[in-house]
Amino acid sequence: MKGLRIGVGVAVVREGRVLLGQRLGSHGAGHWAFPGGHLEEGESPLQCAARELKEETGLELLEPRLFAVTHDLYPEGPQYLTLFVSGTVAGDLEPALLEPEKCTGWHWFSWGAIPQPRFLSLQNLLTSGFPLPQ
Repeated sequence: MKGLRIGVGVAVVREGRVLLGQRLGSHGAGHWAFPGGHLEEGESPLQCAARELKEETGLELLEPRLFAVTHDLYPEGPQYLTLFVSGTVAGDLEPALLEPEKCTGWHWFSWGAIPQPRFLSLQNLLTSGFPLPQ
């Protein structure tokens, strides 16, 4: 498939809630999404998830595991396979906003109360019926 890209979304779970940020920039601006990004050459999805979470929030990903995949056809043209990795973070550490040009800030939401609008990969994940990762 020409132009297929691989993305990784990180579902950080704490006390029944997940970490989301509202995106900035041209691709998905204003939409809520998990931390994440593109899989780099030679990198596993779990390594990518840990790297992206650290770069975007300063948090260390613990107990990562792959839990879902979506196929996402964005209206702007890109086509993605998004690999979702779940995990936890140590203690009561809160995320820092380390890439303010890409995200307005990080917030915790219960699985049943994820705000709109949602980034397409997150919307596709929710529509598919995947339960909150444990």
